Amino acid sequence: MSGLNVSIAFFLLVVSTCEMLRRLSKRLLSPGAYCCLAGELTGSLQLCSSCLELRMLLEIGPWGGGFGPDVVFTLLFLLFMVHAASLDGASANPTVSLQEFLLLESGPAATAAKLLAQAVGVGTGWAITKLYWSWELTQFHLIQNLIASECSSSIRTSLYHGAFVEGACSFFFHLVLLRLRRSRTVYRAPALAATVTFLTYAAVMTTGAFFNPALAVATTFACTGSSLRDYVQVYWLGPLTGEMS
Repeated sequence: MSGLNVSIAFFLLVVSTCEMLRRLSKRLLSPGAYCCLAGELTGSLQLCSSCLELRMLLEIGPWGGGFGPDVVFTLLFLLFMVHAASLDGASANPTVSLQEFLLLESGPAATAAKLLAQAVGVGTGWAITKLYWSWELTQFHLIQNLIASECSSSIRTSLYHGAFVEGACSFFFHLVLLRLRRSRTVYRAPALAATVTFLTYAAVMTTGAFFNPALAVATTFACTGSSLRDYVQVYWLGPLTGEMS
């Protein structure tokens, strides 16, 4: 379990560092710049790093660490509850930003800034996590580095079915998000965490259950087995269609 403890320490370090960056940028930047740029960038970094480490545990943990998926899904629930409570209004999800634009809650310039910040945040989170893995602090990371160049696509079904699954996950996630948008954080955070955990459990063996285009790019687009067109159809068009339904 020492490897799992290292991963938990990594989660805590990422969340605490991003929280410090949020507080610092909130003091230095205007509310608009903080909301559209710094908040989305740090939120996307936090979400991406946590997602990459969790997926590594899900793939390697059962045979490399002796613990089952139940441990990973418990961590997912706890982490997403922390994310929902700490992101300070940021979505870290392009489909949510586009939904805000369609609902006239955000203008074109602000939406474009959010999407750019999310891309930079995800890219930074990916780079930081890869650097952290390169230190090989645990056996998990050693195995991850050995198999990284041979990763396979997360699409384990037909393209149309995969797009439907990602779209359905996105639809239910946005439905819950809209229902809870006015709720207090103490109620919204666990409800969103439970929704994400359930949807991930239901769809992880089919498409990986991202329903977040930015996370999908960082996690699976570089893997072999599917073309860029396939990835775009499943992980971009699927969630966007589900969000607009």
